[in-house]
Amino acid sequence: MVIDADGPVPLYEQVAAILRQRIAAGELPPDRPIPSVARLQQEHGIARGTALHAVRVLVEEGLAYVVQGKGTYVRRQT
Repeated sequence: MVIDADGPVPLYEQVAAILRQRIAAGELPPDRPIPSVARLQQEHGIARGTALHAVRVLVEEGLAYVVQGKGTYVRRQT
């Protein structure tokens, strides 16, 4: 999926959607880290704040959890 910087959907929502798809497809398995903020910036050409916002959305949705000092991981779905 490609980011559409000129489209109506905010960039952070587009990145969150990409990560959701990767989780659903098993590309990002449970209890494994999601790409770092720096990696998301590099892969999608987005600002740090945008990447952080996308990750925060996944945490708020219950798809990911934060391990202090280690990163953000995919939550096991029950």
